[in-house]
Amino acid sequence: MSNFFNTRLEFLRTVGSTQRAQLLGKELGLFTYGDLIQRYPFRYLDRTQVYQVADLHDDLPYVQVKGMLRNKELIGEGPKQRLTAKVGDGTGELELVWFKGVKWVQQYTKNNQEYIVFGKPTMFNGRPQMAHPELEEVTEAKPGQSFLQPVYNTSEKLKNYHRIDSKAIMRMVAELLKLAQSHVVESLSPALIEQYALMSKPQALQQIHFPQSPELLAAAQFRLKFEELFYVQLKLLRQRDQRKVTLAGQIFSQVPTLVDFYKNHLTFELTGAQKRVIHDIYKDFCTGQQMNRLLQGDVGSGKTIVAFIAMLMAADNGAQSCIMAPTEILADQHYTGLKVYADALGISIGKLTGSTRTAQRRVLHEALRNGTMHMLVGTHALLEDVVQFRNLGLTIMDEQHRFGVAQRSKLWQKNPHIIPHVLVMTATPIPRTLAMTLYGDLDVSVIDELPAGRKPIVTVHRFDANRLKVFEFIRDQVKIGRQVYIVYPLIEESETMDYKDLTDGYESVSRAFPEFQISIVHGRMKAEEKDFEMQRFINRETQIMVATTVIEVGVNVPNASVMVIESAERFGLSQLHQLRGRVGRGADQSYCILMTGFKLSKDARTRLETMVRTNNGFEIADIDLKLRGPGDLMGTQQSGVLDLLIADLAKDGRILSESRAAAQALLTEDPNLEQPANGNIRRHIESLPATAVNWSRIS
Repeated sequence: MSNFFNTRLEFLRTVGSTQRAQLLGKELGLFTYGDLIQRYPFRYLDRTQVYQVADLHDDLPYVQVKGMLRNKELIGEGPKQRLTAKVGDGTGELELVWFKGVKWVQQYTKNNQEYIVFGKPTMFNGRPQMAHPELEEVTEAKPGQSFLQPVYNTSEKLKNYHRIDSKAIMRMVAELLKLAQSHVVESLSPALIEQYALMSKPQALQQIHFPQSPELLAAAQFRLKFEELFYVQLKLLRQRDQRKVTLAGQIFSQVPTLVDFYKNHLTFELTGAQKRVIHDIYKDFCTGQQMNRLLQGDVGSGKTIVAFIAMLMAADNGAQSCIMAPTEILADQHYTGLKVYADALGISIGKLTGSTRTAQRRVLHEALRNGTMHMLVGTHALLEDVVQFRNLGLTIMDEQHRFGVAQRSKLWQKNPHIIPHVLVMTATPIPRTLAMTLYGDLDVSVIDELPAGRKPIVTVHRFDANRLKVFEFIRDQVKIGRQVYIVYPLIEESETMDYKDLTDGYESVSRAFPEFQISIVHGRMKAEEKDFEMQRFINRETQIMVATTVIEVGVNVPNASVMVIESAERFGLSQLHQLRGRVGRGADQSYCILMTGFKLSKDARTRLETMVRTNNGFEIADIDLKLRGPGDLMGTQQSGVLDLLIADLAKDGRILSESRAAAQALLTEDPNLEQPANGNIRRHIESLPATAVNWSRIS
């Protein structure tokens, strides 16, 4: 792209002044011609169809009517003055009314003149009415236009105080497109344009703003979405390929202890999905390149045993490994579960958390340095400088989103000679489209089936009026030896309200179940207090756990078989699924009860119906993406990672898959983009600033 698109907006005639340009920058992030030309409309008003007055009703969107204007009349005085008129087309009369700009409309409209009237129809006293319509005279020279009118996002401040509404932005874009025609150059290769039947870049920019037909609009949208997602994938795949070329990893091809483990110590059959992931990891270990793999697995799918098998492969080849968990409870859980296997195999395993005593630390540090300790499980304590390994070959992070990039890289630096292999695990289901974009530079493995013998959790939705029956069910479950979670929502805006909800809930639960021991856990408690209460529950000293959402992801209490979620409508879908995953860890039938009031929004009903219908975390994640959008799912930390201009990950999964396949095929054939046929792509990337996030942006 030429420097034309870096021109500041104040030089565009229709912007009008430096002050207006500064306002567009401050309010909408529009600073240059490139920003404005890629400020795509978010919807279009249909100006292609003319309605008859007799067919108008409340449910119609903005429509056009063609008719003769009559009966113009000023009513009232001063600030309450309004202008009314009627437009007839032979099928009926449409009343028009203006409360603002009355004098201007009065001056520039004529009785007995035919007009195209455009606006939102409403019914008033049984008759159709339109407030503040747009009017366009019908003459022989201007018989009335037929087009799709773009609508642009703006801000209240720009609209109300500076008259920069959607129409003003439309005029700016129209002026810019006239100037820009000779400056827009093609940014995709001829082969891609032919293979995917793509509209040219100049035509796509024209048609996205001022489409001549619905078909041309669809073609422009497809072209621009494809290009945007193609460049996202191209960037991620190049990063991945570059890492594989430049970063060597230790080769772990000998697996005698692993074979012994399979034959003599593994007491259950691995699922097909687990075997597939282990095969992926083993292949990575044999390449001589650093593994950088994301392991996604729904709650209870058996990620930890896969991690242990990967650690065994490292141990079989003289390397050490570590697994880092976000909390002490999770670290304890991993250590307790894995130590049984490690001891049976003669493998040395240690645990390092904030609670590890000084004397124990000294022994542990020495064993790590001399290589007699093969595996280490811990928390952030693993990152301390004093923790040194003889030969760290594999690092595993559980719930990797809980750790920052700096923390992860500090762990990798524990081997100064060769970077360790990296396995990051998450129990948070990530929609496929989001995983392909957020983690497109990682190799992704998925465990998408539960171990044999696990029963699906029965999920029901109950209203507050059914509370006594729910309490009776809880009592019956505890009497047969089960344990129960009762979770209250965390409302970020009001910690006081959280605390009150929880304490009120705790009191009502205590009154309802005086015969049972009850734990309480919330965010205001110190870490050691929370751990103490969680440990009491794990040890079955308490039967009911009343908590906010601070109860940890992945905590394994096989005896807990009932999860009651209070005010379930306040939770997001993924959060509901994560909470449900606290039960269903044992062989007994488990239950999740979603409690709500009667008043529910449409989205809340969709979330609750989805939870009742399915236990599939990936299906739930896809629906959550459609409801909330990628920004909300990723959180504030990562929502800017994609910086998408037109593509929508919730809706454009097919285009994303096609664009990733296209990017992968291109890099396989021409990894350095040296072939003349790919000159457009190479030149476009070279024109971008080094800090560019979205490679499809005009700059």
